[in-house]
Amino acid sequence: MNLENPYMCNNECDASTDELAHPPELMFDFEGRNPTTFWQSSSWNTFPKPLEVNITLSWNKTIELTDDIILTFESGRPEQMLLEKSLDYGKTWTPYQFYATDCLDAFTMEPKTVNELTQRTLLDIICTEDYSRGYVWKYDKTVRFEIKDRFALFAGPRLHNMASLYGQLDTTRNLRDFFTVTDLRIRLLKPATGATMVDENNLSRYFYAISDIKVHGRCKCNLHSNSCVFDKDKGKLGCECEHNTTGPDCGRCKRHYHGRPWSVGSYLPIPRGTANIYFCLICPFPGLGQGVHFLNTSNAG
Repeated sequence: MNLENPYMCNNECDASTDELAHPPELMFDFEGRNPTTFWQSSSWNTFPKPLEVNITLSWNKTIELTDDIILTFESGRPEQMLLEKSLDYGKTWTPYQFYATDCLDAFTMEPKTVNELTQRTLLDIICTEDYSRGYVWKYDKTVRFEIKDRFALFAGPRLHNMASLYGQLDTTRNLRDFFTVTDLRIRLLKPATGATMVDENNLSRYFYAISDIKVHGRCKCNLHSNSCVFDKDKGKLGCECEHNTTGPDCGRCKRHYHGRPWSVGSYLPIPRGTANIYFCLICPFPGLGQGVHFLNTSNAG
């Protein structure tokens, strides 16, 4: 047993036995059980150094993050970790945030906290040392990606001025994209060792264990939907589009509703924003609209 956490298992883990298995789904089950349920990786003893594990979260849908991403570790928190995001369903990945006990040594980056960011540097990718102390202390189990602290740069420390944030989101595409993902990837690059030197004779004590992952978000529907539902036939989430829009993200006008060009909805009401209901008006000459659509289709071959 691991002395730092008596609930951890080492050699007695057995994926083929329910009582000794710690599969990935235990990262997302109901919390509050005693003892806590958790996913646990294989130990360093059975993998070449360094012990690296990737955890990929995919929704098959564009998601807008609305609150902090929180990972709860039952083992020590990783000494090196990288959070990555994708906007194209896992085809390409970009860093979201680096985590390390020593940012300079691990990633050749100066350590920084989210509290050091400004409105101008909000999109900067930082390395933080705040969440990388090795073994679990009573209140030090979590690793965060702080969404709310970034919102607060525009909305104030208690998020009391959301109109300011919404105004920025309405007008700044890079800012909207920063909080938008289709997939997240957690790259665990070095487990907690609790010391400067790795115990080469006892590598089974080094592993990762996660009891919970929380990602707060909503479906991206370009502000043209109030609900997002799971389509059992298609096997994925989809927006229930309003304002005469259609598509997975309500990203285009319905056929014959091009009397006004499609655009993203607004967080803000008139006069500071645009009333969403006036998007995608019906063509003033529906017959002409049908003819143009038919001819374009024919000419495409």
